[in-house]
Amino acid sequence: MRMRATLGVLTGALALSALAVPAAQADEVHGDTTISGVVVNGGKPVVVAATAKKTITVSFTVKDASGVGWAQAVLYHGADIDSSDTGAVANSSNNRATCTKVNATTSTCKSTFDLQSGENAFNFAAGSWKVWAIATGKDSDYVQKDNAKTFQVQRLSKLTADAGPEPVKKGKTITVSGKLTRANWDAGTYSGYSTQPVKLQFRKKSSSTYTTVKTIKTSSNGSLKTTVKATVDGYFRYSFAGTSTTPAVNATGDFIDVK
Repeated sequence: MRMRATLGVLTGALALSALAVPAAQADEVHGDTTISGVVVNGGKPVVVAATAKKTITVSFTVKDASGVGWAQAVLYHGADIDSSDTGAVANSSNNRATCTKVNATTSTCKSTFDLQSGENAFNFAAGSWKVWAIATGKDSDYVQKDNAKTFQVQRLSKLTADAGPEPVKKGKTITVSGKLTRANWDAGTYSGYSTQPVKLQFRKKSSSTYTTVKTIKTSSNGSLKTTVKATVDGYFRYSFAGTSTTPAVNATGDFIDVK
């Protein structure tokens, strides 16, 4: 068994922890220990706001014929853990997962981690992240996976819509303005998301369903502006489908009273 100190995360930079684990250059299996069923954040993308801390739960199943010894997970961004450029901070004092015995050979293991904008969540790291995991059996068998699971870390998005004038005469022009912004982790604020396709949608006052009127793109600072003809009372909103780095978001509908 090759040994080295595993990577942990401290204020956004990868630092050595006290745990000695197998080297992380590639997946390794010694004996019958297995890791399966890795779930990050309940299977949903991890969305981090501009300033708030985000706590993430990771769970997985470990099996070994001799019984489960211990397990650990590391959440990181990069091609592999040895070249990772940032990662989440484990909340346990020794970085190990908490494993609950299911039966003589199986345990369910969980760990929680924190992501904080400007500390270990940086704009360049939005997108695909990985889970490095290791588990041991009571007989010293082990399995280590460089990428036990891939998941998305995204910058929280916000979207507004403002339709006017209001009230407006039927057949007259309505202007719908808005703005698409997303968390700027480096600055601790929200910045405009430029050149993104956004749908203008409308629903009649008597309906609960929005339909798409047209698609426009945000400006260089994330602003939106377009015109439509007034027909009936209802609500206008903008709708953004999202990207790999930014979640989908709908603006709150703005009511227009058509006379």
